[in-house]
Amino acid sequence: MTRSGQGTAEVAPSSERVSQLMVGDGVRPDVRPMGQIAALTARSLRSMFRQGEFYLGIFAPIMLAICFYVPLRSIFDSIPGVHYGQFLMPVICLQSVGFVATSAAMRAATDASVGITERLRSMPVNPMIPMIARMLANTLLLLVSLAWALLAGLVIGWRPEHGVFYFLGFVVVALVVGILLAVGADAIGILANNPEATSQALALPQLILGMLSTGFVPESQFPEWIRPFARNQPISLFTELMRAFDNGSVPIDRFVAPGAWALGILVAVVVGFGVVFARGYRK
Repeated sequence: MTRSGQGTAEVAPSSERVSQLMVGDGVRPDVRPMGQIAALTARSLRSMFRQGEFYLGIFAPIMLAICFYVPLRSIFDSIPGVHYGQFLMPVICLQSVGFVATSAAMRAATDASVGITERLRSMPVNPMIPMIARMLANTLLLLVSLAWALLAGLVIGWRPEHGVFYFLGFVVVALVVGILLAVGADAIGILANNPEATSQALALPQLILGMLSTGFVPESQFPEWIRPFARNQPISLFTELMRAFDNGSVPIDRFVAPGAWALGILVAVVVGFGVVFARGYRK
């Protein structure tokens, strides 16, 4: 529409433009980046509560502690100098953060499959913002799950006995691994665009690597032919680094192999999101 007597035109917003500024509940969001991040993070958290992911984040480490500690405790406690609760604690934390990664992938795949991802591409939203919002929600779930893993560990007899520095190192390793896995899983979920396929793709490797690691049993308990794999795969290496912090002695060379795996995961994450953006994850 043009106002009479003025040389400039004032164009009414089109219905398409209005629809781009609307979100699911018909509420016009804050178009500033921080407002968009807050709105999308809140949406993810509401979805997580509706789907019961926070309850699963609490339940998973408790069940891990029960299912492995109770049947195997008597075997390992009979070995002099071995307390199975202390031995088991790192892998309980790592398996708990692995659950968060699976949850992150499923949520990203669901958003992609129902059209949320496509809708965000057409809105005035920086393509990094949805990822940041999902990552903030995933980090909160990660903290909840890790906190309950620590509580479960205290119940089965684990104790941080070597001071605050080593305890913080123990926790930071689990957090770094959890964040790397969650970001990578987020990219996998977007690329897969299929929640069922995503779940299967992540659950099997996590199960295999977890069971064939030194997290649940010492390397000496594996058959000779598979020990090199069990010793050098990432879950075992991250577990041993956490045990070093738990034991109050962390040689510098203990960081080399886990650091290499972490760097490899980071590179894979960057490549994954490069593929995501190359496939048109842009507004």
